[in-house]
This record gives sequence, C-alpha cells and structure tokens, in this order.
Amino acid sequence: MAKSLELEDVTQAGCCAPLSGPLLNEDESIELSKVFKALADPVRLRLLNMIAASDGGEMCVCDLTGAFEQTAATISHHLKVLREAGLITGDRRGTWVYYRVVPGALTRLSGLFTEPALT
Repeated sequence: MAKSLELEDVTQAGCCAPLSGPLLNEDESIELSKVFKALADPVRLRLLNMIAASDGGEMCVCDLTGAFEQTAATISHHLKVLREAGLITGDRRGTWVYYRVVPGALTRLSGLFTEPALT
C-alpha cells in the first residue's frame, strides 16, 4: 500500500517569497483558466511558440501548417482557439493570414508566477 504524503503548510514557514502580483478574483481566474486550457494542447503550445519566436514577430499560416502533420483545417482550428483565448491575432493579406502574439498576453501569464524583485 502506498504511503500517503502530508502536505506541509508553507504559508507560515517563510521558505518561499510571495508572488508580486495581486490575488486573482473569480472572474479573472475563470478568464485565465480558458487561456491555460488553450495552452494545454501540445500543438497549440508549439504554434504559439513558433509565432512568438518568429522573425518580425509574425508568421504566415502557410508556414505554420507545413510544420505539422495535421491537416490545414486542424491547424486553423488550433489557431482559432488561440485567437479566442486572446493569445494571438491575425491579419488577412490576400490569400494568407499572418499571426502575431497579442502584446502583453504572455507577459500577463508570466506575471502570475513572478516573485517580487529583490531590492
């Protein structure tokens, strides 16, 4: 039989610095859970990473679809989920759509887990 682990209360222990940002309210946590749900898929996570790392800060859907074994329709679905989560935006230029990360979207996510700066 597996031995159960008891969780130590670290809030009083002082071992970890508190986060620098304010606590989330219920509406913010619901909104952010949708963002994290969108990122929980490995294809969407790779798509976001590719877009964020691209030269010039944007990437054509034609280049994104070629990097995966999924169909263009499946990649379009994943891009739609990322758009609806507020992580990317796209502009149609002729036949193609060019995607870029929404300014501040990734900073907002990383700020949830940032410890305060040492002064």
